[in-house]
Amino acid sequence: MYRIAFILITVLALALGLLVGTLNASSVALDLLWIQLEWPLGLVVLTACAAGLLLGLLMAWFLQHPAAQGAPQESRPPGDGFGATGPLQHIDD
Repeated sequence: MYRIAFILITVLALALGLLVGTLNASSVALDLLWIQLEWPLGLVVLTACAAGLLLGLLMAWFLQHPAAQGAPQESRPPGDGFGATGPLQHIDD
């Protein structure tokens, strides 16, 4: 099941890359202060999308996992109303 889904997603990504690459074949100048590049527009668009996706996922991961940044974990004393040790232990209570 996962293999079929992986192959399907890979084929769709390749088709999308080919479509963007062929429809944006004109060359553009990319000036990055210390280096100047002459790349096809499709490659610039796909590179920008991939970099934005990776940076967004990385930021979301860092914001969701404060332990990855070295922040101490918050601990709650037992019986403070959270979980099975609190005042509501069953649905019928």
